[in-house]
Amino acid sequence: MMNRWSRALGQVYEVLAWMACAMLFALMLVICADVFLRNVPLIPGLRGMPATNDLSEAFLYLITLFAGPWLLRLGQHIRVDILLRAIPPVWAWYCEWAVDVLGLLCSLVIAWYGLTTTWDSLQTGEMFIKALTTPVWWWLAFLPLTFGLLAVEFVFRMHRLMHGERAPREEAVSAA
Repeated sequence: MMNRWSRALGQVYEVLAWMACAMLFALMLVICADVFLRNVPLIPGLRGMPATNDLSEAFLYLITLFAGPWLLRLGQHIRVDILLRAIPPVWAWYCEWAVDVLGLLCSLVIAWYGLTTTWDSLQTGEMFIKALTTPVWWWLAFLPLTFGLLAVEFVFRMHRLMHGERAPREEAVSAA
């Protein structure tokens, strides 16, 4: 049962990762168009695209959130494992558990905080007013969703750790 849920969410993570890639590509196009329009007076009176900074901020935020669960699943997140390679494998296995529990707790706290903040923003009608004007809750809504997915992935990681070898994970190993 757990493996079926893990595979299904793995597919959701892949879709999110592809969305992050598409946003990165779109961001590159927007920045190139902005630079081009600032330097080539193609449209009279238009120098650049005023919304580029707003779009860059939003896309970088969303790219980070969308890619996070997929990177955690693959073990391609930031990982310093020099200590895990220096201590006995069983101790390293316990360290993996400690980090996964801490990651789960942090993800749950951020998801809860994001949910309450999103709700508050929706209730107050708070707006971002820059070159683009958007409701704040639109952007905040992705925070609890993504950190909820991260929390679930930490549970899957702990399940895999429980049924695997009592040694540190071999993902994203920096030292042999």
